[in-house]
Amino acid sequence: MNGKMMNGKLQIELPEEVAEGIYANLVAIAHSPSEFVLDFVRAVPGVPKAKVQTRVIMTPINAKGLMKALEDNIKKYESKFGEIKVGEKSQGKTIGFSTEE
Repeated sequence: MNGKMMNGKLQIELPEEVAEGIYANLVAIAHSPSEFVLDFVRAVPGVPKAKVQTRVIMTPINAKGLMKALEDNIKKYESKFGEIKVGEKSQGKTIGFSTEE
């Protein structure tokens, strides 16, 4: 990603090949004293293997900033669209992201 500082504000460029995004419905998180590693995975029902789509590595400070930004955005989302129900069941199995290990 290319970024430039102008008037104290960071301009962020979104390349066309990145703009489409990558779908993930599961994240595996590991950490050490100096970094957090987030492996975003696309799991398909009935398929025993799942491939990591992308890996993001960040400092603990940035990981905490991400957590706070997600909390803020989830509050805004829920105030507009209603509560996000966690742990919805599909055929008796939990789908989506989970905090369980």
